[in-house]
Amino acid sequence: MNELIPRRSVLYMPAANERALEKAKTLPADAIIFDLEDAVAPDAKPQAREQAAAAVASGEYGRRELTIRCNGLDTQWGADDIAVAAAAKPSAVVIPKVSTVAYLDDIAARLDAAGADTTTIWAMVETPTAILDARAIAAHPRVTVLVMGTNDLARELRAPLGVADRSNLVPHLAAAVLAAREAGKVILDGVFNDVKDLDGFAAECRQGVELGFDGKTLIHPGQVEPANAAWSPTEADIEQARKVIDAFAAAEAEGRGVVTVDGRMVENLHVDNARRTLAVAAAIAAQS
Repeated sequence: MNELIPRRSVLYMPAANERALEKAKTLPADAIIFDLEDAVAPDAKPQAREQAAAAVASGEYGRRELTIRCNGLDTQWGADDIAVAAAAKPSAVVIPKVSTVAYLDDIAARLDAAGADTTTIWAMVETPTAILDARAIAAHPRVTVLVMGTNDLARELRAPLGVADRSNLVPHLAAAVLAAREAGKVILDGVFNDVKDLDGFAAECRQGVELGFDGKTLIHPGQVEPANAAWSPTEADIEQARKVIDAFAAAEAEGRGVVTVDGRMVENLHVDNARRTLAVAAAIAAQS
């Protein structure tokens, strides 16, 4: 099993906003994306780039995983973003609108040339091409995380945003999850735009958990704790997982081929799920 790093809550923070950068030091988010792209006006991008790099290098963000979202290489800022981010050595660079393996190769080569050979790539899946080529993107050796860009994806599909159950996007979300799971990579759900709709956000988190996402990207500090709760095993989950593991071990020791827990048959797959639940709980506890 790959190392379990909790990424329940991954918060975009505009890197041009010094107050936001300070605020991020106090939030219980698992990861921060210092954003140089959509959240930053063109004339503020050079300043944002330097502030993001300084934040990553500061050592003031505790256990939080720190990443930088760069502008695309097809913009006037992208190449400089990659170079400055590489020098700061974040955990990863977040790359928007990834559509080809060749593009990922280019990003990886630039990171390596700048000495950031341990900095990974979080690839954003936010175009029809990315959905159709999600298997190849997820399989790239430098990619560790797929990030759904649901706003851009909906726009390119000409699909409305705000559909309550995201039924218009679910097939594409599921395709990306399949690609991530085949490649053994992490995948993060897209953002929820209405920061005042707490019930809607909670419902979308539940849907994200049910679809198999590992966590959710966020646009507001108020979304952090609900996302953490949604992707954390409950005490009941942990107790049940231990019960399943203990019952299966006891049955094996006694040579019994059939195991039941609370009237339900338990097989190897249930034991694997139980072990993962405990591993996730332990990883969350270790960073708190």
